[in-house]
Amino acid sequence: MSSVTMETTTSKPGSLAAQRARGRPGIRAKDVLQLLAIVLLAGFILAPIYWMVSTALKTANETFAVPPVFIFQPTAEHFRTVFSEGAVLPSLLNSLIVASASTLLAVILGTPAAYALARFEFRGKSNLWFWIISNRFISPIVVALPFFLLARDLKLLDKQLALILAYLTFNVPLVIWLCIDQFRSIPRDVDQAALVDGAGLWRVFLTITLPLAIPGVVVSAILCFVFSWNEFLFALILTRSEARTAPVEAANFMTGFGVRWGAMMATGTLIVLPVVVFAALVSRHLVRGLTMGAVK
Repeated sequence: MSSVTMETTTSKPGSLAAQRARGRPGIRAKDVLQLLAIVLLAGFILAPIYWMVSTALKTANETFAVPPVFIFQPTAEHFRTVFSEGAVLPSLLNSLIVASASTLLAVILGTPAAYALARFEFRGKSNLWFWIISNRFISPIVVALPFFLLARDLKLLDKQLALILAYLTFNVPLVIWLCIDQFRSIPRDVDQAALVDGAGLWRVFLTITLPLAIPGVVVSAILCFVFSWNEFLFALILTRSEARTAPVEAANFMTGFGVRWGAMMATGTLIVLPVVVFAALVSRHLVRGLTMGAVK
């Protein structure tokens, strides 16, 4: 009799054992596949970075060893070569100046334009918006020759200003594209309340609307900086030696006699490292800015 009672008690849907069983669901095949996909994607993304950094820290014999060497004694030989033979520090400084100036000007010019497109209605607005976006998705190789001819005629070849102006044609549309949704997500009632209190349009924009859209502005600034820092085509065409940027400096280790992989990968590591540190420091703003305005 007691055994029957025990079986009846443990088999009740509301019993403690049943609740615990329901609270511990088994591992589903879908979860395993998602985890496997994430691991494969992470490996696909990180593999080139690992190859670059490890090559920069290996000796020449270890770089070309078969099978590949994964456990080795790191060496700074290639970094010493880069700093002693190449112009890495001046090129990194050129990249910093060009990327910072282009990003700052793009934000200054792009945020008011994005605010105007988000808040006001005027004739030809849709055509203007399409033209701005078309400047962003056009292939750089299409405008490379016109930019070279303009820079030559204006005596701007091998000048930092030539790169700054070239990058603005791509960075300003990017800022407008990302910031316009940020301004649209801010209620118009905020602007109207400030206007009723006597504030002008510029004051409303600078002191009220712009601070609320800072996450989007930060994201656009980050992406503009990364694009300008990593850009290679225009830097190769518009510079010679004085305004040469870091990506072009890294490519100089490719010669007709061979490729100095160790020195090239050491330069690449020096190029990537500041961007990785910068992205890690502002990652919180990056995630918030990309998701802000997605749900209204």
